[in-house]
Amino acid sequence: MTFMNIRLQSLSTISAYLLGFVWIMPLIYAFWAAFHPPEYATNFSLTAPLTLVNFKSAWNQAPFFSYMLNTIIITTIILVSQLFVCTLAGYALAREKFTGRGLALGLILMQLMVMPEILIVENYQTLSSLQLVDTHIGVGLPYLASAFGIFLLRQTFKTVPQELEDAARVEGLSGIKMIIRVFVPLAFPTYLAYSLVSISYHWNNFLWPLVVTNTEASRPLTVGMAIFGAPESGVDWSVISAGTLIAIGPLLAIFLVFQRQFIQSFMQAGIK
Repeated sequence: MTFMNIRLQSLSTISAYLLGFVWIMPLIYAFWAAFHPPEYATNFSLTAPLTLVNFKSAWNQAPFFSYMLNTIIITTIILVSQLFVCTLAGYALAREKFTGRGLALGLILMQLMVMPEILIVENYQTLSSLQLVDTHIGVGLPYLASAFGIFLLRQTFKTVPQELEDAARVEGLSGIKMIIRVFVPLAFPTYLAYSLVSISYHWNNFLWPLVVTNTEASRPLTVGMAIFGAPESGVDWSVISAGTLIAIGPLLAIFLVFQRQFIQSFMQAGIK
């Protein structure tokens, strides 16, 4: 039995490494093509010269600074709004007693089963009536609250001992002050884990920004990269790979710097 367990564990480890290698292969190729001349994009020669010209060409061919600034603004608006709304809603559902609390929670959980793409037409008509098409607020408006975030913080707030809340009330804390000084610090790992999920999702979101943006004034990186890499504009894999690394560079750098904190936050938050 012990021998079988060892074999199964070895097989599981080998499979994990193989899957990891398959997953990272496109990124490895992007790094290779971006740092080598176009003639070596598919010629994997160890003597191939290194160059940064592809990054310069990509930066000059597309307004990456504008795209990145738009992405940062949109992602920040969404994250700040989500943290604010989800904190208040999660606290109310976890600690406050009011009529219809179970119904409210059920309706929120039902939203988890509704794909955002289903509501694209209705959302676009709403933004058009509000004259918010092709704006940063328009891109982020459908995501200013998150059913997943509300449920996650509700579950976290429910684990806070009642004694701590009672002690805070004795000290004169109530309402927003109690949430900020008691519940938010205790839920910090959950906030960090959820922030990573939110930033990653909205940094890479494509379909809705493609529908609701028309100009460079509000176009994020994902839509800009799709236009930049379109076949009619010419396919230069080295330049496209350089543009891809420019687009994912901030997220990759953040993860490499804070990977230990991220992993610990996911484990403490219980996200599987």
